[in-house]
Amino acid sequence: MKTKVLTFFAISLLLFSCTKKDVISFKNPLNTERTDEVIVLKREQITQKIDLKEGFLPFFKDGDELIASQVDDTDHDGNWDEVAFLLDFAAGETKSIKVDQIAAFDYYGFEKRTNLRLGILQEDGTYKEVDEYLAPRCDDGFEIIAQAESVSWENDKIAFRNYFDCRNVKDLFGKLKPELILDKIQTPEMGSYHNLSDWGMDVLHCGSSLGSGGLALLKNDSLFRLGSTKVYEYKKIVEGPVRSVFELRYSGWDVDGEMMEAVERISIYPGKYWFESDVTVTGCPEGAQVATGIVTSMLKREPFQFRAGDFQSIGTHDVQSLNNDELGMAVIVPLSEAGKIGRTTDINFFKLGFQTVVEKGFSNIISETFYIGQKCESGVPAKHYFFSVWGLDNEQWKTEEGFKKYISEEAEKLSAPLEVL
Repeated sequence: MKTKVLTFFAISLLLFSCTKKDVISFKNPLNTERTDEVIVLKREQITQKIDLKEGFLPFFKDGDELIASQVDDTDHDGNWDEVAFLLDFAAGETKSIKVDQIAAFDYYGFEKRTNLRLGILQEDGTYKEVDEYLAPRCDDGFEIIAQAESVSWENDKIAFRNYFDCRNVKDLFGKLKPELILDKIQTPEMGSYHNLSDWGMDVLHCGSSLGSGGLALLKNDSLFRLGSTKVYEYKKIVEGPVRSVFELRYSGWDVDGEMMEAVERISIYPGKYWFESDVTVTGCPEGAQVATGIVTSMLKREPFQFRAGDFQSIGTHDVQSLNNDELGMAVIVPLSEAGKIGRTTDINFFKLGFQTVVEKGFSNIISETFYIGQKCESGVPAKHYFFSVWGLDNEQWKTEEGFKKYISEEAEKLSAPLEVL
């Protein structure tokens, strides 16, 4: 992605000389408090600070306080290559963090605040979690094989899912507690996720829209859903207390007669009402744009758009949930990449005969969607962030002003990453 925007966790780190070799210092450049800031360091950046012994892993301390962290093997070669950890900052604060090491088998068990789940239906009616899997195609009929029909991801604030079939629409669960709930979704212990429970519920009606951040390609003013591909594969990258990351990989994506490939890498972090998406399209036609959208069914108020920090934001806020209360959804895209903003027709194409999944009343033609495009360069990731809040969770989310305030605050942080001193 060719942009000067740096996210708070994707810090371009140059470890300058410090008074102590085993210390890394960070500064919050904003006059704003920042909590649950996730920082990711490469292995080589750690080894510049300490001489790691064989079989040992790095950990971090802020004074005497142990910092929540996780060590990740992101390329799955058997050796860790990144470490992620959480920090809180007061306005304008500088922190010096001590780096140390501990035997791998003694590594700390931090509270898990993010989670991934793809459960595949077994013969006994249970669901077995898998780290990678190919979705069934819809050529010879429609079959649901996944727990909650989806690949799902969550943090302590909210949960999302992406249908693991040719529909490929994103949906969301509203949460009323910080507990992680996806492992229990659609089990006898939890009951129906369509009904309001003490943990929350499925709050969104998607229909044939892009739901809560589904993807399409915008070509010649037409939207082509990223769905019904020849190959649709889930691959877990990392999962842990500080971050969870996975990829949805596609090939055989027919866009107006041109065949393309795409990879969406989704990351989720603690304490945030959003997830990050990096979308890489191979074979992107000249002038085409990656598009991300929000379902508009049941809206009575007009969607909004505004600039926040280094980002273009589009969003909706209305009494739109399946619980008949407030939902807020938004997308922010770097200004340097932001493209067309538009709204599709509300025509029900399924009733007109364009029926992709009869069992679900679903049409592959996108309708009831407010969308934003962004620059599509073949082989180059396009980054966006998808936000969602539920009025029943927090009083602030009951108003559009409260939601927009949160978007602006988060965009400001993403536009002003922590500085390494």
